[in-house]
Amino acid sequence: MVKHIVLWDFVETLSETEKREAGAKMKELLEPIKERVPGAVDIQVIYNELTSSNKEVALISTFETVEALQTYQTHPDHVEAGKYVRSVTCNRACMDYEY
Repeated sequence: MVKHIVLWDFVETLSETEKREAGAKMKELLEPIKERVPGAVDIQVIYNELTSSNKEVALISTFETVEALQTYQTHPDHVEAGKYVRSVTCNRACMDYEY
């Protein structure tokens, strides 16, 4: 199994309302890709409002294999979602690991 974790901040120009809307839109765009990528086990987008965090939104996903993760990353729906995500986020951090 492979865990793919991505953390972002929202761009500074977004209001709190716009951040919530952007988080919901990211969820709407990314989570359904699970049904279209063989080997995708789980895809979750989390908009975090707790002040103890130092990132505002997370993508936490699980894939059966490294190849399934690669298929996800090049899937047309993911590529299209990435355009929106890059327009509303900054300071991306990513960690992938096998377990």
